[in-house]
Amino acid sequence: MARYVKVSSVSVKDGVNYSGDPSRDLKLETDRMIDSWNRLLSRVLPEKPDLIVLPEACDRYHNYPLSRRLEYYEVRGDRLLRFFKEKAYENSCYIAYSAVRKLEDGTYRNTTQLIDRKGEIAGLYNKNHPTIGETEDGKILPGKDARVIPCDFGKVACAICFDLNFDPLWEKYKPQKPDIVLFSSAYHGGLMQNYRAYQLRSYFIGSIMNLENTIINPVGDVVARSTNYFGYITHSINLDYKVVHLDYNWGKIRNALTKYGSKVKMYDPGYLGSVLLTSETEEFTIDDIIQEFDIELLDDYLDRCLSYHAEHMEK
Repeated sequence: MARYVKVSSVSVKDGVNYSGDPSRDLKLETDRMIDSWNRLLSRVLPEKPDLIVLPEACDRYHNYPLSRRLEYYEVRGDRLLRFFKEKAYENSCYIAYSAVRKLEDGTYRNTTQLIDRKGEIAGLYNKNHPTIGETEDGKILPGKDARVIPCDFGKVACAICFDLNFDPLWEKYKPQKPDIVLFSSAYHGGLMQNYRAYQLRSYFIGSIMNLENTIINPVGDVVARSTNYFGYITHSINLDYKVVHLDYNWGKIRNALTKYGSKVKMYDPGYLGSVLLTSETEEFTIDDIIQEFDIELLDDYLDRCLSYHAEHMEK
């Protein structure tokens, strides 16, 4: 059955001053940061999204020298976390809040905390692959775990900035089959966004500091993006989907589309050989269609190809 989820991505634009005054009282600077995010969230909250994704280290003044930044973290404490928890609860939505955290042992992590509709922490992810400079200069240690976080609409995976480059993280996520990847970043990543979406067969929501935000479908096509004028987007995505290869499925897909018409949708990105199938009705799921027409999923087909190659390998 169609399973639409409304998602928003918000970055820092629209005249919000994201440079801090290192000489100013840090409590007042924290107040100003909260005011800034209150204004930024007001751009998307009227659309009643189910999920809002924020950029990497979203509550940090990026012009602070390290010593002042660490002082700011002490004064900031969990005030921004409490603010986002209140917003999530008041608006019955999930918020992916990305920020630097200080742990009890005095070390730091670059973390995405996913806040649920009740204002509670549904799960968190510590950036597995910080840059060398983040650890040498910023005292941020790499995380070691990467677990999908269950939500009431599906499963999400988180990644942060430099993570986009490293296969070990994505290989951890692949068998967990997330529905959506939440990407909070200060760097865009270009084609790697599209590749990771396709690699995981997942939707990909990118919230990029002062750059283009993107929503990418599981066959690697951008379906929504922000512009130079507006640093936010809201878009509905259907999580009742499957990715299938066209090989051995051409006729089966045509038969499904002929029988059910607009109740089944095929999205073809072109040149890839794989398409996205979705159920657009309350009458049946896409799994029902897969079963009825004996359609082979992309990953099953690729596994079958590998087995066939191994059996027929040259001597």
